[in-house]
Amino acid sequence: MLSWTNERIMIVVAHPDDEVLGMGASIHRMIQEYGCTIEVVILGEGITSRADQRDPAHWQKELAEHKQHIESARKILGYQAVHIHNFPDNRFDGIELLDLIKVVEQEKRRFRPGIIFTHHGGDTNIDHRRTFEAVVTAIRPMEEEEVHSLFCFEIPSSTEWQAFHAPMPWQPNFFFSVSEENLEAKIQAMEQYSHEKRPFPHPRSPQGLRTLAMRQGVRVGLPLAEAFLLVRHIEK
Repeated sequence: MLSWTNERIMIVVAHPDDEVLGMGASIHRMIQEYGCTIEVVILGEGITSRADQRDPAHWQKELAEHKQHIESARKILGYQAVHIHNFPDNRFDGIELLDLIKVVEQEKRRFRPGIIFTHHGGDTNIDHRRTFEAVVTAIRPMEEEEVHSLFCFEIPSSTEWQAFHAPMPWQPNFFFSVSEENLEAKIQAMEQYSHEKRPFPHPRSPQGLRTLAMRQGVRVGLPLAEAFLLVRHIEK
């Protein structure tokens, strides 16, 4: 049976803020209650797609601020470490998938997690979909593989905006109860991302995040919850 106590958990995301939006409240609970060791891997720089041409030099100030926001959010949620890479924002489809896989494999060998959380493979955002593909490939269930569980999370303003007839619909099958304190930590962590937060009724607004936690909770008889898709669990 899956136990969270003292687990080593790696969270692989495409952009800064995805770790908060996807499972910020659960991270907070896993740290506070279960003593998990959690590290976040951020593959993309997350901002340069807002210009017609990618020019990181033009966004130097904002990219530096982004890194400060990541650290501020990390301290609020309480997880141990973050590792930031520099793949181009919303251009993962222009990168060889193998390049993404190699980074995930490298981070996995370094940290040796038992559980990985990442994006849903059917998200609207191309970077999210490619991240999922890279993670699934990097943790093929061979005899020596140490990752025993793979979960996907939803990203408000991406997962639910996919077309209804998309080939890989979001159908969560695992719900993690969170407290008001956990949810507030998520909301405060998201507030650190000044370039990403939005006012209500945007899904990334504080009220939007609270509404989503309530909605996922009442689906399974809980006041508040975050929803996940369990892709694979291997009990040895």
